[in-house]
Amino acid sequence: MTIINGLPAHVLLVHFLVVLAPLTAASEILCALWRAARQRLIWPTAVLAAATVVLTPLTTHAGQWLYDLRRSPGPLLREHAERGGTMIYFSVAILIVAVALMVLHVREHRANAPQPVLAVIVAVLAVVAGLSTMIQVYRIGDIGSQSVWGDEISQLTKSNTG
Repeated sequence: MTIINGLPAHVLLVHFLVVLAPLTAASEILCALWRAARQRLIWPTAVLAAATVVLTPLTTHAGQWLYDLRRSPGPLLREHAERGGTMIYFSVAILIVAVALMVLHVREHRANAPQPVLAVIVAVLAVVAGLSTMIQVYRIGDIGSQSVWGDEISQLTKSNTG
């Protein structure tokens, strides 16, 4: 999938990923740290994590197609592509955390009691994977935005101030 409705698919898909990955990460952290949230949000969070894993390679593939159209991509675009290629690891990490949260939820439900040791382990995993994912999404998006808009914005500000 490279073009959607006449536009590069990457441009459209990336917006889904920029919203879903941090939303999923934040939801997982919330579920890991607050049992009441886990009881209500674990299943939607798991669906979001699965959707993120599915969308990540679609988005990076579409981005690679767009990158390959450039005859000589600049250093910012190369860096964006390299960082974007790492996103699958972060998406898989939040999927693993979602599975761990589901296991925790099921064990608590069956035992009808908190599982403190497992809860702490899952909470640490959720915080590390969640914050890392949010930071990486920011890093990928920041360098991507700079590669696409940096020169144009600097030209606009020069022409408006001159």
